[in-house]
Amino acid sequence: MSTHIAFVEDNDVIRENYTEVFTEEGFDVVSFSNRYDAKKHFQTTLPDIAILDISLNEERDAGFQLCSELRQLSQTLPIIFLTSRNEEFDRISGLRVGADDYITKDIGLNYLIVRIEALFNRIRARTATDSSENKISGNSQVCGSLKFDSSRMVAFWKNELFDLTLTQYRILYELASNAGEIKDYSKLMRAAKICVEPNTISAHIKTIRASIRSVDEDFNCIKTERGAGYRWVEI
Repeated sequence: MSTHIAFVEDNDVIRENYTEVFTEEGFDVVSFSNRYDAKKHFQTTLPDIAILDISLNEERDAGFQLCSELRQLSQTLPIIFLTSRNEEFDRISGLRVGADDYITKDIGLNYLIVRIEALFNRIRARTATDSSENKISGNSQVCGSLKFDSSRMVAFWKNELFDLTLTQYRILYELASNAGEIKDYSKLMRAAKICVEPNTISAHIKTIRASIRSVDEDFNCIKTERGAGYRWVEI
């Protein structure tokens, strides 16, 4: 069975070109030019992966809203932003509303296909990995003031629930369960089962910090080790 891609892009030429490329690569593609048609489709049929532009017609942040709505329908659906907007603020915003990856349109088509396939390879391994993790740690694991509930893939800081996507949950778990160790970008990518650019991992880290600070403004346990990666140090 072919992989079902939902592609949301308001530029007719870009939408047609990418749809043709995806189809030639063996994907089953359904495309939309606006948030409303896409949302209507998603309410009855979820794809295997959603690729979204951010600005759609006259709606500057329509893709962000659509991503948030998709996350309410599925916590595990892979979502990628494919956009011309390359500011750090946009990248962080995209990950904060639930995207797994953020790619700018200057990327080569072949590399885009590789990124999509790499993401799916990580997802296919997820079930087996989850089963293994649950056998080892049970449904919960406490790392100081941080508690992970592996049955629901949620985390608590000082008994307060905070928002995380599945990708961010895995990154945080890798850091906190290996406290004191420096984790570089490649290790965090492997832990999160994604293949992204290093600055996307950095944006995920910023989003994780902001999420925990929403319940504890003094949180400062994820340290940046410049040129090396990140380290969890609970004070």
